[in-house]
Parts: sequence; C-alpha cells; structure tokens
Amino acid sequence: MPRSIRERLAQSREGSTATEERPEADWYVIHTYSGYENKVRQNLLARIESMDVADRIFEIIVPTQDEIEIKGGQRHTVQRKVFPGYVLVKMKMDDESWYVVRNTPGVTSFVGMAQRPTPLDESEVQSIIKGMAAEAPRVKLTLSIGDPVRIIDGPFADFRGTIDEISHDRGKIKVLVSFFGREVPVELDPLQVERET
Repeated sequence: MPRSIRERLAQSREGSTATEERPEADWYVIHTYSGYENKVRQNLLARIESMDVADRIFEIIVPTQDEIEIKGGQRHTVQRKVFPGYVLVKMKMDDESWYVVRNTPGVTSFVGMAQRPTPLDESEVQSIIKGMAAEAPRVKLTLSIGDPVRIIDGPFADFRGTIDEISHDRGKIKVLVSFFGREVPVELDPLQVERET
C-alpha cells in the first residue's frame, strides 16, 4: 500500500481503482500557547509540506476580527483574535495526520471529550468564518460609563461632561454635558473626547 503523497498521486494517475476508504475532512480545534496562534499556523504549514500530508490537512484558520483602536487620538485597525489560544484545522483524521498536528511546536492538545478529538459542526465553523468577514470593524473603546471627559472637537469643544452611554456596535458614545444649567446628552465619536485625569 503506497504511503507517501507522491506514491498515492502516482497510483491515482495510473487509474488504479484501489478502493481505499478515506473519511471526509472535518474541522477540529487545537489548543495552543496563548499568543502563539499565528506561529503555530506557520509551524503547521511547514510540517504539512515537510511531512507530505497535504492530502489530509487542508486548512488552518486563526479566527480574527478587525477592530479599531483609538490611541493618541488616532484610529488604528488591528486584528483581534476571537478565540485566543485556539486554532481551527480542517483535516481527515487518521493516526498520521493526528500525529503531525499534535506534535507541532506550540500545540498543547486537541479539543475533545474522548481519546480522539471531537469535530466541530459545520454550522459552528460557518458561523465563525462569517464573523471573521464582518463588514465593518468594531471600535475598541478604552472609555467607561461614568468617566469624566473633555470634548476636544466639534460644536461642543472644551465642554466637560461624563460618559452616560456607550454604543459598541455603532462606535458612538453619549456624554452628559452641562448646558445652560441642565445636563444634556450629546452623541459623539470617541475621537472627539479625551479622558480627564
């Protein structure tokens, strides 16, 4: 029985009708050292090539989502890991592919309930992939409700107030500003305020 990918490809090119039953590929979750997700992905890609298992390990995904951070009054888009310490791998599970993934530097274990890893439902994987392709990046705010702020831009520049509400989906905040002796809620972009110290 051919063992290497070259031998298997040669066998299939010759039109051999060997009926070796091959299981369908499933998605599995591997646990990694936190912060090493991308390094594990690179290590695994290199091992797939060097150990000739590209016919059994197909895709490796580090689930990330774009997020806008506001630092120093500037917006920066960064990729935030959705599941820190975890990587998704699409593979046909057998002893050899399990060994390749399990012994990749940085991998601590497969996620599962028994001796063998438990595959993810396809609906779960599609949900994760859909979440990665979100249309607009989320805004990461370092402000909290109740924080005293000074408005630095717009018609209310130099007014002071406190944060009353934070809308993470829209990337907006509401600040209660004292205006003619009354507290008035003003909706602002987070770039328009700075925290008072």
